[in-house]
Order: sequence, then C-alpha cells, then structure tokens
Amino acid sequence: MSDAGQSWGRYSRAQQSVIAISDRHSLLPPAKGSMLPYGNGRSYGDSCLNDGGTLLHARSLDRFIRFDASTGLLECEAGVLFSEILDLVVPQGWFLPVTPGTKFVTVGGAIANDVHGKNHHRAGTFGRHVTELELLRSDGSRMVCSADLHPDWFAATVGGLGLTGLITRARVQLRKIAGPWMSCEVHRFEDLAGFFRLSEQSDRDYEYTVAWVDCVSKGKGLGRGLFTRANHAPAHPDARPPSPGRRPNVPLTPPFSLINPLSLRVFNTLYYHRQRKEVSRATTHYEPHFYPLDGIGSWNRIYGPHGFMQYQCVVPPREAQACTEALLDAIAASGEGSFLAVLKQFGDVRSPGLLSFPRPGTTLALDFPNRGHSTLSLLNRLDEIVAAAGGAVYPAKDARMSADSFKRYFPDWEFFSHYIDPGFSSSFWRRVTE
Repeated sequence: MSDAGQSWGRYSRAQQSVIAISDRHSLLPPAKGSMLPYGNGRSYGDSCLNDGGTLLHARSLDRFIRFDASTGLLECEAGVLFSEILDLVVPQGWFLPVTPGTKFVTVGGAIANDVHGKNHHRAGTFGRHVTELELLRSDGSRMVCSADLHPDWFAATVGGLGLTGLITRARVQLRKIAGPWMSCEVHRFEDLAGFFRLSEQSDRDYEYTVAWVDCVSKGKGLGRGLFTRANHAPAHPDARPPSPGRRPNVPLTPPFSLINPLSLRVFNTLYYHRQRKEVSRATTHYEPHFYPLDGIGSWNRIYGPHGFMQYQCVVPPREAQACTEALLDAIAASGEGSFLAVLKQFGDVRSPGLLSFPRPGTTLALDFPNRGHSTLSLLNRLDEIVAAAGGAVYPAKDARMSADSFKRYFPDWEFFSHYIDPGFSSSFWRRVTE
C-alpha cells in the first residue's frame, strides 16, 4: 500500500509504502527500498517517516503476552498502546513507570525514542524500566537484548529511532500505586527565578513536577507560569473516575492556523490568571493530570494546513537559568509564541541509550505554528543558543535541525551507526547524517 504520510506535527511529509506487521514470529516481508518501524505516528517530525522507502506498520502487534500482578512485570508486543496497558494494570494497582504527555504511543515507539515524563528526576527514561526486548533484523536474525544480554545492542536500540531493527516484544517493570488518583498542587510563579526556586523545593518530595510557562510575556513577567507538582494519592474507595463519555474532536483542518499572535496573547493571559490563589490543591484522576490533550481528538488540526513544529531542547544545569531566559527572550521578541510551553527539570538519572535525549538540566518544549521562513529562522536562533550552552534538541520532535547540530548534540552518533540494520533508514536519519 502506498501512503502520502505525515507526522503528528503535519509539517513533515513523505511518499512511502506501508506494510502491516501482525505476526511477531514471522520474518520481515520484502520491502520497497529501506524499511522503518512505525507505531502510532505520534512523533512530531520526520523520525517516523521514510520517504521513498517502506514503513513496517507494527500497530497490529498488539497482544499482551503475560502480566504478573504480584510483581508488576508486564510482557507485551511492541504495538501495544500505553492506553491499553493502563486499562489493564491500573485496576490491579500498577502504573507505567514513565509516561510522556500522551497515552496513545506504542511500547516499541516509547523504547525507540526513550521517552521521558514528569518524573525524570526520580525514574529517568522509559528505557530504564525495560528489562528485555526482542529485536528482529532484516536478515532474519533475532536477538533478545537487555542490560545484561547483548547490552551493546540494547543501548543502541533504546533511543535508537527504530533504526536497529524491528522491536517485536518487550518486558517492562511497572510501578505500584494505591489507585488512579493524584494529589496535586499548582503554584503560580511570577518569573523564571520562581520556576527554579519551586523546582529545587519540590524534587525531593514530589515524584512528578512540570510547569506551563507564558512564552509571550516580556520584561518583569518573562518566564511567569504555573508549576504543578504531584504524587500518586492513597486509595479513595468512594471516589469515582471520570465518565468515559465521548471526547470532543477537531473534525476538520481549518484553512488557517487558529494559533496566532492575538489568540496566543489572549490565551496565555487568561491561562496564567485562571488561578487566582498563589497555590491550589486538589485530588484528581490520573488522566487529566498526565494526558490533558488526549481529551481532544485530532487536536493537531487546529494549526491549519501547514501544521506546526514542536521544539524541545535541554540545557545543562550550570547554564540553565541564563539559557532558558535567552530562549524565552528570543521567542517573545519573534512574535511567534506557543500556547503549549512546557518547562521542567531532568535529573541526573542516566539514560540507557546511546542516542537518548534526556540528560541533566532544564528542558523546554514548545509548539510553533508553521509560518514558513519566520518560524524556521526562530528555531535556528534557538539552536544557536542551545548549542552554545552545550545542550541538545530532541530528535523525536524535530523536523529541521541541521546535520552539524545533530552531530554536536549527539556525539555518539557515529558509533551508534554501526548498529543500524543495513535494510533500515528514515527521513530523519538521512537528513542529519548524509
């Protein structure tokens, strides 16, 4: 089947063939050109695309193999969604050890991008909790990999962007919870210094910390925002989860982006002032806490026909406040802006993958409507600031970084390339290495 594919950001596009993979015991099928595993397509840039080649659509590898409810060890196929895992394990008192901001990602995609969450300072990346995976190569060979068995292949595959072969199954160690509820606090802070102060105060006692930051404000209000910290709550036997109900959906793509300088200014001002108290406390279900955007179907359409670009970077601790201030200054001055601006701290828990993105420091993630040259110019300027600080940009969310930038951010790229399956490639990899 031929596919004019696009990623979740709806900016990167590719002409590629698609082959559905449904049997993990079978060999890989003959393919047109190079191959690339594809899960649920939630990568923002072109790391999930293979222009001129073939996608191995692995979403049908969706079977649970075994789950030990006494230990929390789960084994499943690589196409299982995080949402499906949560439906199975939360009623039995378990939760994902690490989760990104959407539950509609596959296990294989989470490993290939070594995803992170709001608890990186405690738990590190998802790959740290994968105890075993099976890798199927284009030559028909299979390898069972872990931190102890073929550890070099394990390190290459975790965060390896799907390039080392097809992950067919994995074992993941879950974390114990009392129930589906979260004890949350939201603190309003007036400037960037407030974010760093709250982070320092919160990391010891709170498993999950994250902030929304107003990237439109300038001057004394630069970097103001709302800081959320949370822990899993004790059991609430009388509490009821939200009704499943029909979630709202963006039914079509508007002819222009609904995110513009005026709507951004209005939204950010209202969102910052929505909390009148300095601190609010609540017990909430895990879904709105971890996955607020999953409540709106096809929300990526609001950016219009030209899509959007997500930009996520990390800068080291010694440069964090000054560099984050420089980034926000550049964004505010550009007039581009983002209403999804997330700021948080990465801890010093080492990521297991050769190309894993998280490292100690401060990470900022933003969505920019694609306005062509002006947006690309801003992102290039942000790259300069990040590179000068010794930071990095996240490949899973990138659609335009230069080859020089990638090689500077990920100095192990050449060593990693020895583990790439000769039959595999991606639009992203060719863009940043050729």
